[in-house]
Amino acid sequence: MSPSAPFRFPGATAVLTGAAGGIGEQLAHGLAARGAHLVLLDRDEPGLEGVAGTIRRRHPEVRVRTVVADLAELSALPGVADRILAEHPRIDLLVNNAGVALGGTFEQVSAEEFDWLMDINFRAPVILTRRLLPALLATPGSHLVNLSSLFGLIAPPGQVAYSASKYAVRGFTEGLRHELTGRVGVTVVHPGGVRTRIAESARTPAGTPAEQAAAGRESFAALLSYPAERAAADILEAVERRRGRLLVAPSAVLPDLAARLFPGTYWPVLQRARPLLQRLSRRRRRA
Repeated sequence: MSPSAPFRFPGATAVLTGAAGGIGEQLAHGLAARGAHLVLLDRDEPGLEGVAGTIRRRHPEVRVRTVVADLAELSALPGVADRILAEHPRIDLLVNNAGVALGGTFEQVSAEEFDWLMDINFRAPVILTRRLLPALLATPGSHLVNLSSLFGLIAPPGQVAYSASKYAVRGFTEGLRHELTGRVGVTVVHPGGVRTRIAESARTPAGTPAEQAAAGRESFAALLSYPAERAAADILEAVERRRGRLLVAPSAVLPDLAARLFPGTYWPVLQRARPLLQRLSRRRRRA
């Protein structure tokens, strides 16, 4: 099977990070429903086993392997990848989905917090991709998916660290897509306001006033309206169709357009359009 042909899910082996909740959980269910065997990674062991257990009950024909791993522990990741390869030498699909959020201005975020975010959101996917890429290259028709973000398209104030990590994922993935053309399919995903727990689980810098942190989380959460199961379905459709780039949710489309049309001044433009974005998000929540 060529990387230009539609991706075939039945019987494929998919490695997925961040599978215990949010988009990752829905991707796991979607992959299983399409007949793919799963290697699921997350640091949340109870959540991970809950997802795996549900899939095993619903899809007894699908093989599910769980791997408890904290992506912040970079030194352990090569060993994690090697254990996966020992059990699953054939890998058809790698989805680097796991990620964390960190609010606060650059002045508020410590160097240690900045590095923690970059380790999980960027360096961990690079390590896993480097370690698992030979298996992808050896599997005809394989595919790689890296999740960037809306904030890999625009960089708002108060999201310098998060945007830096997601722009890095974007650049890494786009470069890989060009290098691996004809050998491995590659998709970069930019989710907009997808309804997950990322806002409430986001870390805030130690020195941030409590009221400021709460207001930031509330403002962020208000934009999260697109159902995670729809986001997962969009991503799997993009994989099947070998799309190189995917914007998830309407809330990603306008900011992307603004950044293209006004690359140096898009933030004031988006601030003026904020009431429209909020109305669209509220309508999506009610739908």
